Amino acid sequence: MHIPPFDNHNKPIINVDDPHVPLNYFNIVKLKRGQSFEYQVPGYETGIVPATGTLDIFIEGENFNAIGNRGVDVWDGEPEGVYAPTAAKVQITCTSESAEIFVAGAKFARTLLPFAVRVADIDKIQYGSDETKTHRKIKHIIGTKYKDRVGRLLVSELFTVGAGGWSGFPPHKHDTDRLPLETRHDETYNFRFRPNHGFGMQLVQREDGKVGEAFHLVNGSTITLDQGYHPCVAAPGYEMYYFTILGGLSQRPLVQYFQPSHAYQVETIPGIKDMIAKFK
Repeated sequence: MHIPPFDNHNKPIINVDDPHVPLNYFNIVKLKRGQSFEYQVPGYETGIVPATGTLDIFIEGENFNAIGNRGVDVWDGEPEGVYAPTAAKVQITCTSESAEIFVAGAKFARTLLPFAVRVADIDKIQYGSDETKTHRKIKHIIGTKYKDRVGRLLVSELFTVGAGGWSGFPPHKHDTDRLPLETRHDETYNFRFRPNHGFGMQLVQREDGKVGEAFHLVNGSTITLDQGYHPCVAAPGYEMYYFTILGGLSQRPLVQYFQPSHAYQVETIPGIKDMIAKFK
């Protein structure tokens, strides 16, 4: 499903028990210097990632100060974030001129401990090539390295390297729990483009051999993915970014199932197997 950009007034874009992606939660919060925002999401663990700006974050008696160092957009510096346990009371205060904040969530019953993710903790991988039109970089914020500290939530940022090209290719899905072939992970994206008048397209093919759907992506588009094969593409001349939330049903590691008719393309893309391994 495609949700065009709109002013959500700091209210969830994807709320708890969403009919399409019940394992996900997503909010965008915008604050000015000195303003605060408080939230609590029963049944969901969350990750707070400033798209821009700097924050002080208070979670159940613990302070995490000076989180975030990006300026004008998501290309202006490296990401940072904070993990908040299930149902925790969270207060976010903007300490920069302004801030735009992504709040990502995944359904999880247990309560763990909060922690901060600093620039030095980000797990990066770059793969693909200009020749295969699949060149991109992934920055895992709450990635698999935190396997004992997080329940079901995976939070990453994905960038096209250069202008134009495909992402999420070969087409893959993760909508059915059937290990070792595949896991059920609901997924939510929020897209940005540079320049911001850029655009792209999200494909969703729900059944192999049948014609799928295509969604026009613009700066600020949100996509929810409950089932189907789902590559996306940036138009030539534009860089594309998407904030990625994955929530697992039975486990946190993601096992992707590549569309059989295109799976051989895995062998043509440099470094893609290392990328796949980073989600497991």
